[in-house]
Amino acid sequence: KAPKRVFFLTVSLARANSNSFAHRGELRKAKRIVVKLGSAVVTRGDECGLALGRLASVVEQVAMLQNQGREMMIVTSGAVAFGKQRLRHEILLSQSVRQALHSGQNQLKDMSVPVLEARACAAAGQSGLMALYEAMFAQYSTCTAQVLVTNLDFHDDQKRRNLNSTLQELLRMNIVPIINTNDAVVPPPEPNSDLQGVNVISIKDNDSLAARLAVEMKADLLIALSDVEGLYDSPPGTDDAKLIDIFYPGDQLSITYGTKSRVGIGGMEAKVKAALWALQGGTSVVIANGTHPKVTGHVITDIVEGKKVGTFFSEVKPAGPTVEQQTEMARNSGRTLAALHPDQRGEIICHLADLLVEKKEEILAANKMDMDLAVNAGQLSPALLNRLSLSPAKLNSLAIGLRQIAVASQDSVGRVLRRTRVAHNLELEQITVPIGVLLVIFEARPDCLPQVSALAIASGNALLAKGGKEAANTNRILHELTQEALDIHWVKEAVQLVSTREEVEDLCRLDEMIDLIIPRGSSQLVRNIQSAAKGIPVLGHSEGICHVYIDSEAAIDKVIKIVRDSKCDYPAACNAMETLLVHRDILRTPLFDQIIDMLRTEQVKIHAGPRFASYLTFSPSEVKSLRTEYGDLECCVEVVDTMQEAIDHIHRYGSSHTDVIVTENEDTAERFLQQLDSACVFWNASSRFADGYRFGLGAEVGISTARIHARGPVGLEGLLTTKWVLRGDGHTAADFSEQGTMKYLHENLPVTQPQPRQIGYQK
Repeated sequence: KAPKRVFFLTVSLARANSNSFAHRGELRKAKRIVVKLGSAVVTRGDECGLALGRLASVVEQVAMLQNQGREMMIVTSGAVAFGKQRLRHEILLSQSVRQALHSGQNQLKDMSVPVLEARACAAAGQSGLMALYEAMFAQYSTCTAQVLVTNLDFHDDQKRRNLNSTLQELLRMNIVPIINTNDAVVPPPEPNSDLQGVNVISIKDNDSLAARLAVEMKADLLIALSDVEGLYDSPPGTDDAKLIDIFYPGDQLSITYGTKSRVGIGGMEAKVKAALWALQGGTSVVIANGTHPKVTGHVITDIVEGKKVGTFFSEVKPAGPTVEQQTEMARNSGRTLAALHPDQRGEIICHLADLLVEKKEEILAANKMDMDLAVNAGQLSPALLNRLSLSPAKLNSLAIGLRQIAVASQDSVGRVLRRTRVAHNLELEQITVPIGVLLVIFEARPDCLPQVSALAIASGNALLAKGGKEAANTNRILHELTQEALDIHWVKEAVQLVSTREEVEDLCRLDEMIDLIIPRGSSQLVRNIQSAAKGIPVLGHSEGICHVYIDSEAAIDKVIKIVRDSKCDYPAACNAMETLLVHRDILRTPLFDQIIDMLRTEQVKIHAGPRFASYLTFSPSEVKSLRTEYGDLECCVEVVDTMQEAIDHIHRYGSSHTDVIVTENEDTAERFLQQLDSACVFWNASSRFADGYRFGLGAEVGISTARIHARGPVGLEGLLTTKWVLRGDGHTAADFSEQGTMKYLHENLPVTQPQPRQIGYQK
């Protein structure tokens, strides 16, 4: 037999000088997009018929993007599978009724179907596949057109020009081209003939077809969907396999490839080669999983929105490590940090405190750059500008707080909480240990970085810090000083500053690398993180709807002081008063008039609650919602009949943050303190005391309204968990069985703190 001819196409790269997108975030700009659907995406698990649910979700996403004004093209598999299902059905129907009756039920079940030739299946399935696409896209008022191609169409210059012209015209008319190889006439694929050099590609499968079309049509983005999450550094399923977030040309030498997809003729190696070829032609590429039931419905739109899905191919390699590499470095160094002597961790924190004072000129110069940029941009409110600003006084206060943390760190990690003699020579201890890797996300508040760094160091935790871009210059120098302090005991990498283009939502997906997320910022930021962090605990609160209740037996002087401080000291703080509850007996009294006069003097805008408004002829603007966090010189005033009604109101409309009662009746106060279910409950004290520094915690990483673990202002203690240590002498569970020789004692032993061991490390 004469060898089959394999046609290769030497391409004049029309986009050879064009640049693909360098970062995922830029994918939002993609105008022309090719979506390649692999056989595993389109085909059912039995390889006979189509996965209609997955196909419908893909169609919905493509139609959505098309209706946004983008130009969408689909390179699809599935004709062979659709035809196989159709031909099998026809063969079974063609069996004579007589044969079926005489064969018996059992034999009918075992009736075999002959092996079907792939080209025949493709011929039978093409029309049905296209009809299905047309029907699905019609639901979104989107028109489609079928385009069948072969290798010869690309080999012939005139045919290639005709194909290009046809696709351009279809896109101009807002039609989605559905493209596939004409499998009814193509020869079997040649092995190892996908790519032959930089500018040459053969069309032997839909991977190479999609890459070829993407470059030919000058597409901005190629999305290749298969049945794997993306590209791994070793075959998926092996113990150490890690998903590669970004793949760069040249990296293919450092990975190994697994087996091919369960269906189809292209393996991962073919996909990588085709992707790199398209990348060199100026088209960005993402390889992702199109079969996962939890993500199929939004995988395409997520990619276009720049979310971290699958493997993104980029020609621009970042100068620094990836966030995954940063997290790995932080974890490894954090374990060394946790093993240090408490004095050594304290030395690191004190050295950082000294550096904040010694380097204050450099810090303030960097902060001035951030302030100037923020003022010129004009996008930050006065309250946020105040948070962004640093001063010598703020730095001195930070240094004092850090030294308090250093003192508190002496007995934090490794503290024995409980000791039990389980049996003779079998003792159990519960001791405090670090949580692991913390991700702290904060907005325009650079003072947060040294605070949380010190708390992480004191508790032996690794830290991944993501600051707001508004404070980029200040955060950078503060992080450099933090690492300088850590380096005195050779744990420099334990605190990492994420300065790449990572989206917060992408960071929240690192559930195998991050143990706890702590958001510091607006209620919207906290809600976004709580929504995105599906597999990682989030410590914090989404709202700070704090109440002050004025009882009928409240003292005038205390009321005025507490209400003024709670609302006016720092209105943007999460512990500021948002609702003032007033006992009905106080209405139309001099005390109530003094409260209103004071609020007006302080320029506080008052919103009347429904009951308060009903008492007034001319009331202030009625509140839109009793569950509002104003974060400004505004508050709601509402009337209640009893202390119990005040508690019920807070439980219904509050956020379990901080709530206050002002009264001289001790019995009333104690019932309020006991019955109210909030993280912080105060009697005759301002809500502004809900703060880690004011509680004597040195600093706080945030305020938590969660029901488990830490609650209220979270300082050092909230960053620790526990582990159980059992010391035995050859004990086995069988020793305590009915036939065993030992008995459980379960005696509580006095808790004594062991002397920390000095562990030396060489740089």
